[in-house]
Amino acid sequence: MFTEHHTVGLEATMLILLGLVLLLAAVVVGVVGVLTNGGEEHTITDGFSVFGYEVTGSTGTLFLYGIVVGAVGLLGLALLMSGARRSSRRTRTARREAKDARKEAAKAQKDRDRIAEQNSTLVSDANTARTTPATDTASTTGTAPTTGTTPSGTTSPTDTTSHGAHQRGARYTGEERP
Repeated sequence: MFTEHHTVGLEATMLILLGLVLLLAAVVVGVVGVLTNGGEEHTITDGFSVFGYEVTGSTGTLFLYGIVVGAVGLLGLALLMSGARRSSRRTRTARREAKDARKEAAKAQKDRDRIAEQNSTLVSDANTARTTPATDTASTTGTAPTTGTTPSGTTSPTDTTSHGAHQRGARYTGEERP
């Protein structure tokens, strides 16, 4: 009934709810700790200093300072983790794009190889057709050009009056050249 997508969504919702409950509990403990440890009866009597600064006041004030330091540390850790996650996501995306680009390049190379092979086959067939002697009745009878048979079995016009233009790759137009 539940798909993997629903399970992941349910897990994320549970983690968010658990985080909110823990955050609320921490706020309640902090407020109670500061309020119940204030006043003259909870004064810091022994010397307490941080980086050379003498901390005075009640134990509730000291507890509040601890909460502030903890929150700043937690914020720094959250920023660090967020930056690492973003960097990891970018790296993953770049790897995926590079992999896709390599696949596309390989496909393009296969296409180029296939086309080059077809081209060389066509050139080879054309060279074979040029070197194969055609049946030529025009030179002996003086009539119109005839057709010769290529190695592939098709017929192609052979013009003996074009002074070798057909052999140089010119097309037969049916007109005799001077």
